[in-house]
Amino acid sequence: MSALTAILFLAGLSLFLAITLALANRKLKVQEDPRIEIVEEMLPGANCGACGEPGCRAFAESLIQGNHLPGDCPVGGPENAQKVAEFLGIDAGSSVRKVARLLCAGGKELAEQIAEYEGYPSCRAAAAAGGGAKGCVYGCLGLADCVEACTFDAMQMAPNGLPLIDVDECTGCGDCVRACPKGIIELYPINQHLIVQCKSLLAGDEALATCDVACTGCGICAADAPEGLITMKNNLPVINQNLLQLETKIATLRCPTGAITWVEEQQFPEIFIQLKKEKVVQ
Repeated sequence: MSALTAILFLAGLSLFLAITLALANRKLKVQEDPRIEIVEEMLPGANCGACGEPGCRAFAESLIQGNHLPGDCPVGGPENAQKVAEFLGIDAGSSVRKVARLLCAGGKELAEQIAEYEGYPSCRAAAAAGGGAKGCVYGCLGLADCVEACTFDAMQMAPNGLPLIDVDECTGCGDCVRACPKGIIELYPINQHLIVQCKSLLAGDEALATCDVACTGCGICAADAPEGLITMKNNLPVINQNLLQLETKIATLRCPTGAITWVEEQQFPEIFIQLKKEKVVQ
């Protein structure tokens, strides 16, 4: 009899708790704005994080809350932003699209190799093993961690051992930035054309001893550029992104190594097509 009593008691308690939870859920349930689901469906679904949110769902919620504007999604583009803005009855907004840029030009034929790395084929692993096989401790190791991290097929490894970035496909999500153990991939506004393709803190002959295209810290670019556009810090030129309207190729003309360069919005289209074909064949 005691066992039956215990079973009935537990059954009654379970029923009571179930009813209590159901009533609490009905009373305390937060009603979700139905527009969130619709806006999420309108977004590209890349879940890349380029907007500053962890995914498209979170971005949709942020749009409804007024913390973002549709134009903050770089993947969708202006047309998608306008479509979302019209649905929500808000301004589309605009933001300068950012893309990944490689801040190293020291490929195999230009940068000194001081060892042969035969470990796990990963930049992070090579960097942990004494800094890698490259003479320049600031340079690209060429083992494609960034390419593997890119889910948009916007990066390919070139024959010189450096990754190429297809800015048409790049969403600015930052996965490649986080994957690079050397910190030589950064996100730049696509309308910034002056890029310093070197992160070496060495100067003069010491920098050139490890790489033919290293920045020597001479400061010529800063002297030639419009006032305030470029300043020297730790032997490297630093470009003031608030003065991009002053950009001019003149800052690149007397650079002795070509470390500061002028990039177009799209580069390497032909070699990208070829590299992708070779990748498919492999």
